[in-house]
Amino acid sequence: MSSPRTVIVFGPTGQIGSVAALTAHGEGAKVILAMRDPSKPIPILDGLSAGRVQADLTKPETVSTAVRQTGAKHAFIYIAHGGNDGMRGSITALKDAGIESVVFLSSFTIEKDIRDVSPTELIPYIHAQVEISLDEIFAGNSVSVRPGYFASNSLQMKSDCLAGEVKLPNPDALFDWIAPADIGRVCGKILAHGSEERVVPLVGPHKLTYHKVVAGIGRVLGKDIKITKVEGEEAVDVMCAKLHVPRHFAEWFVANITGDSSDISHSPDYTKAVENIWKYNKEPVTFEQWLKENKALFVD
Repeated sequence: MSSPRTVIVFGPTGQIGSVAALTAHGEGAKVILAMRDPSKPIPILDGLSAGRVQADLTKPETVSTAVRQTGAKHAFIYIAHGGNDGMRGSITALKDAGIESVVFLSSFTIEKDIRDVSPTELIPYIHAQVEISLDEIFAGNSVSVRPGYFASNSLQMKSDCLAGEVKLPNPDALFDWIAPADIGRVCGKILAHGSEERVVPLVGPHKLTYHKVVAGIGRVLGKDIKITKVEGEEAVDVMCAKLHVPRHFAEWFVANITGDSSDISHSPDYTKAVENIWKYNKEPVTFEQWLKENKALFVD
């Protein structure tokens, strides 16, 4: 019988990293939490017998120190903004310090060979660059978990919903609204036990339009919410404000939500991605369940 793995989770304060850490611990792994501020409380991990170490994925020297100090052999990482090198420095630091395998929180928006993704495809491109770094540095000993559209993205509409009107470029766009906890549980299972797959796509159990999502939020809040379709420059302005992103990103998002990518099931990996929640985890959380569990986030 193999001995339990020693794993290091970067970003354990996040909605996915925290569940990945909790799941890996529940699967018998020795868990180390790597954080910019090790003193920061993580309510979901209260009582967890996990070590804490200071590290920042944008600073490779701290990554190296954290791994060497803890003796961790397997790591969970996420996209760390602040560079354009595909996180090569920190991924190299992981390898040189003794990490044997990596679980990377990537994106379902990657729909082609990672080396064919264009820089104009903003979200797919930055994730593909990290996957390329992992491929070249870890030579097959990495797993890229590619989740779809987070249920928590609905919180971007919180203020609009409370005000009674939501403006959207395409209210009929279909997304999967995957529960972040489902993503975290899959990542934690793979971190603790490994996977024979290099890429694990994940999506939620049901496709829902923005119309249905907003209606669901309305039921939870006990109010009717109007949806108004916006187009052109107004659509870009609206998404800039809603997503708190630069204009070029909002333009990319609007183009995708109104184009072929407006139905997530068009992806060739869609069917497999639905099945993977069951394969690695359990019955997936529906958006309606997630909404009921997180009602407080919409009213606070």
